[in-house]
Amino acid sequence: MTQPAQVTKPLPEADDASKPFWDGAMEGRLVILRCADCKAWRMPWRHHCDQCLSDRSTWEQASGRGVVRTFGIMHQKYHPAFEVPYNVTIVELAEGPRITTNLVGVSNADIRVGMPVVVDWERHSDITLPKFRPA
Repeated sequence: MTQPAQVTKPLPEADDASKPFWDGAMEGRLVILRCADCKAWRMPWRHHCDQCLSDRSTWEQASGRGVVRTFGIMHQKYHPAFEVPYNVTIVELAEGPRITTNLVGVSNADIRVGMPVVVDWERHSDITLPKFRPA
């Protein structure tokens, strides 16, 4: 009898716009964009500054700290590699931008809006994912 094929979780792939973000993650650093004109922070999927509309920016290291803004607990298995239940959490970074992630090191029942969190890393062979855990 043959073994069923191992199903792996889908992972993001870096593109030209997000490569510095993923390179930083591989080094254990959370780097995000900072406007070169007004110094507002933003995530790499934003093409311009929401404050001044500038498209000039630099990559800078963020603190890695934030708070839970909202979360949901998923009970439906949308992909065979995901074990349910799991959380999908929006963390507002201390610098202001929000990132979609998962909380680790805490039970789903103990997640609360406003909970202080800090970045943690889930390493894979080709990419490292920023996760967050209670601070």
